[in-house]
Amino acid sequence: MAITGVLRPGHVAIRVLDMEAALNHYVNVLGLIEVARDEARKRVFLKAWDELDHHSVVLRETDEAGMDYMGWKVDSAATLERLAGDIERSGLCSDLGWVEAGEHPCTGRRFRFTIPTGHVMELYADKTVTGNNCGTDGPDVNPMPWPDGLRGIAPSRFDHCLLYGDDLDGTVKLFTEVLGFGLAEQVMAGPERNFMIGAFLSCANKAHDVAFIRQPVKGKFHHASFILNSWESVLRAADILSRNKTSIDMGPTRHGITRGETIYFFDPSGNRNEVFAGGYIYYPDKPTITWTDEELGPAIFYHDRKLNEAFLSVFT
Repeated sequence: MAITGVLRPGHVAIRVLDMEAALNHYVNVLGLIEVARDEARKRVFLKAWDELDHHSVVLRETDEAGMDYMGWKVDSAATLERLAGDIERSGLCSDLGWVEAGEHPCTGRRFRFTIPTGHVMELYADKTVTGNNCGTDGPDVNPMPWPDGLRGIAPSRFDHCLLYGDDLDGTVKLFTEVLGFGLAEQVMAGPERNFMIGAFLSCANKAHDVAFIRQPVKGKFHHASFILNSWESVLRAADILSRNKTSIDMGPTRHGITRGETIYFFDPSGNRNEVFAGGYIYYPDKPTITWTDEELGPAIFYHDRKLNEAFLSVFT
C-alpha cells in the first residue's frame, strides 16, 4: 500500500437544532443512510452509500449549529500511537486526549486534539466495515455498480470540509509537517504575495481533503462536502434541491481552485453542505498551485468570476 499515515477523512460531527428536520434533509434530500442512534447523547449516525465503514456523519441535536469535530482514519494502531506522540511533541495543539473505544458505535479509540485555528480533530485506526450493499454474495463479491433503494442526491461518500479560523500558519504547519499532508493549492495576498489566506490540503491523491480560510474567528465551520460522479449529477442535485425547496447558496458552477463542479446549499439549521464532482488527481510531487487575492473571484466561482458575499460571511 503506497498511501500510509493519515488515509482519508473518516467522519464529521455536525450540530443541528432540530433532529427531525435535519434527518429529513440529510436522509431524504441529501440521501445519506441512517445506521445508528444514541438517544442519550441526542446523536444519529449516517453514511453515504459507497462508504464501507460504519458511519461518516454524526448529527447531534443542540442549541447551536456548527461542527463538533472532524475525524481522520489512519492506517494502523501503531500509526495512531505514533501520530498522537508527534502531535503532543509539536506543541501546536491543545486539549489533547483519548476518547475510549465504543464512544462512537463500531469505532475504536480516538485521539482528539484542538488545532491552532480552534477546530477539534481526531485520529482513529479502527471502525467496523459494514459494506455498501452492492454485493449479492457479500459486500465484496460480484458487486453491482450501486445498491437499490437510494434516495435524494445520493453522494457516494463524505469528501472534505472547509473551515474558518485565525491561526492558518500554525494549522498548515501541523498538517504538513506533523500529519504528512501535501499543500495542493494556496491563496496568497499582500503586495509581495507572501501572506497566506487560504490552504487546500491533501492526505492522499484528491485535490483536497480539508481546506482552511484565514478569518479572525476560532473554530468555525463553512461546509461539509460530499462527492458525486459527474457534472450531470451536480445538475441533478440542483433539481432535487429546488424540488425540496432547499436553500441554495451558490451554483451549480465550477471552482477554479481544485477544478471541481459544485453546488452549495444549507441544512435546516443553517449548516452549509456541498456536493462536488471532478477535480484533479494529486500526487505528492505536484507543485503547489498558487492563487492571488485579486483573482479570488474566479478561484472560488470560475464561471461568475466574482464572489458571493454570503459565501464569505455566512458560517456556523
